[in-house]
Amino acid sequence: MASLVYFRKVAESDSSVEYVFGFDANETQRRLVMDVESHRSQPVDGSIDYAFLKASRKINAMYDETSQWPDRGMSVS
Repeated sequence: MASLVYFRKVAESDSSVEYVFGFDANETQRRLVMDVESHRSQPVDGSIDYAFLKASRKINAMYDETSQWPDRGMSVS
């Protein structure tokens, strides 16, 4: 069974980057905040689940490849 998690950057500052994410590209209602210095993320709603972990890991992987926070993307497995 395939799994997709979509994410899109909605805000960026010197200390953090905020993304919306979810299983549907048109309904990405959840949010996560990535700490720019430590590259650690926190879900805004406090729920650390599969979708959050999948989005967070893919965002960090894309950052590692380009040294830039991605504007959008998806994780597929």
